[in-house]
Amino acid sequence: MPRKNPLAIAKEEVGRGSSVGFDVVADNKAVIRRLADDLMAEYLAAREAGREKVVFIVPVGPVGQYELWAEECNRKRISLKDLVLVNMDEYLTPDGHDFIPLASPLSFRAHMERNFFSRLDPELAPPPEARHFPDPRRPPATGELIDRHGGVDVCFGGVGITGHLAFNDPPEPDETLDTAAFAALPTRMVRLSRETRLINSITAASGNIDTIPELAMTVGMKEILASRKVRIFMNRNWQCAIVRKLLHGPVTAAVPASLLQNHPDARVVAADVVTNLPVAQLH
Repeated sequence: MPRKNPLAIAKEEVGRGSSVGFDVVADNKAVIRRLADDLMAEYLAAREAGREKVVFIVPVGPVGQYELWAEECNRKRISLKDLVLVNMDEYLTPDGHDFIPLASPLSFRAHMERNFFSRLDPELAPPPEARHFPDPRRPPATGELIDRHGGVDVCFGGVGITGHLAFNDPPEPDETLDTAAFAALPTRMVRLSRETRLINSITAASGNIDTIPELAMTVGMKEILASRKVRIFMNRNWQCAIVRKLLHGPVTAAVPASLLQNHPDARVVAADVVTNLPVAQLH
């Protein structure tokens, strides 16, 4: 029986029958609250399960969760000294040799410092060596860090307009890379697709695509898919098409997030607006 066009799936049917768990919450505020709550709950659960070090892969966006998490840790005196945070990605300078400056408003490293680490009581914060960004000088260091601590407990993230997880954009039309090979891609430097640079310019730079770097470091699909759990959060109205492909489309490198259909414990939390039917399907 032919697969139904995922873009034609009705609002109330999104997620139904998918191998990926799916929860709908009211709005962006509820998505951020859920993400902050899940960060805390998963950390405490891993500690309760006896993990000596709790390893999370984390995104910058959606934004707002880290302030809430820091506030709760400070209020309840919950130490994150046993947490290892692997940030998904960071923009690079044009030559690809280094991160963009911390002074840049686009810097993910600055965002984490400003919105999370500096807000935590120093007695509760993860130590500096446990705050990791994939390094252009030594890409294998990310995988080595993860292996040293026994794997990733939870990968948290969002999904880009191309279906990317972290900055793992799909292969370009002239590239030959099957789904298995794509799933095995490790942490590395990437050249961002035009689509990703454009949507990032809209969300972070008032449409100034010229200011969005072309190069970035990203954790690989290998590290994401090897995580024990994957938790995805979606809050943008332009995600209504990609959420359907993620949950109901074919598993393909052309939609990187669709590979989560083969993961044993993946779940998506989406704002209600994300389940709206894509406009082109209304006619």
